Amino acid sequence: MSERTRRVALSGLLTAMMVVLGYFDSVIQLPIPVPGIKLGLANSVLLYAVYMLPAGQTLLLMALKVLVTGFLFGNPQVMLYSFAGGLLSVLAMLLCRRVKGLSAVGASVAGAAFHNVGQVLVAAWQLDLPELFTFYLPVLLLVGILTGILTGTVAQTVMKYLRRAPRAR
Repeated sequence: MSERTRRVALSGLLTAMMVVLGYFDSVIQLPIPVPGIKLGLANSVLLYAVYMLPAGQTLLLMALKVLVTGFLFGNPQVMLYSFAGGLLSVLAMLLCRRVKGLSAVGASVAGAAFHNVGQVLVAAWQLDLPELFTFYLPVLLLVGILTGILTGTVAQTVMKYLRRAPRAR
């Protein structure tokens, strides 16, 4: 099997995993009365990609996840929120990957925080409500820290057992 074929097959598998986990995320109702809060289960797969695949492939996976889940379970507005959050999240995790001594859990927390920042940026812009940064973002960041620890721990555990997968370049 050629390297290109292998990369395409792995990308398809990871995208499918993110779509399935994204679906579970959309149907799981957390007992928190704040709109927009999810576990971020698909982010554990994306974090795996951050550490195991090249940056360009990881960004492509994020975009594919946003498009597929948006068409299946959302709408164009959901896709805009997801893309803004996903882009900032992946960029933050890619930067964190380069920080010596910072674990995948730390990168996951940063990714969760920046995902929330991206979504609040879009919401504040669309709704013309800059006060979302004062009242809504702190709540999202607190929950993001907790969900980032969860998804980071899952991804770190999976990566420990999948050492034979291709590494990030």
